[in-house]
Amino acid sequence: QVQLVESGGGLVQAGNSLRLSCADSGRTFNGDQWAWFRQAPGNERAFVAAIQLSGWTGAFTYYADSVKGRFTISKDNAKNTVYLQMNSLKPKDTAVYYCAGSSEWDTYYFRASSYNYWGQGTQVTVSS
Repeated sequence: QVQLVESGGGLVQAGNSLRLSCADSGRTFNGDQWAWFRQAPGNERAFVAAIQLSGWTGAFTYYADSVKGRFTISKDNAKNTVYLQMNSLKPKDTAVYYCAGSSEWDTYYFRASSYNYWGQGTQVTVSS
C-alpha cells in the first residue's frame, strides 16, 4: 500500500531555510512525477514545485512563480525520497505542505488532480 509521508516542517524565522522530505513508507511506489503543494488557512491547495523523471533525459523541474529562485525540488533515487529545499523563507510561505506522487508524467503537473497519491501534510510556519 502506498503511503507518502512528509517530514521536515517546523517553525522558522523569515530568511531561514527548511528542507522537507517525502517518501513512501510502504516502499512500493517509485513514480515518475512528484510534486509539492501547499495550503494556507482559508486558501485552496496551491502548486509549489514538481519534478518529472526520465531514465534517458534526467529530471525536469517546475516551480510556481512565488517560489522560483528560493525553492528547489529534487529526488534521491537511491533513497526513493523527494526533497523540497526552501531558502529565504517568507511569512507568506506559511502553510501545510503536501507531497504528491504519480506513476506517469502529466502535462498538467501543476494540478492536484494529476496525482494519485498524497501525504498527510507537514506544517511550515515562518515568523516575521
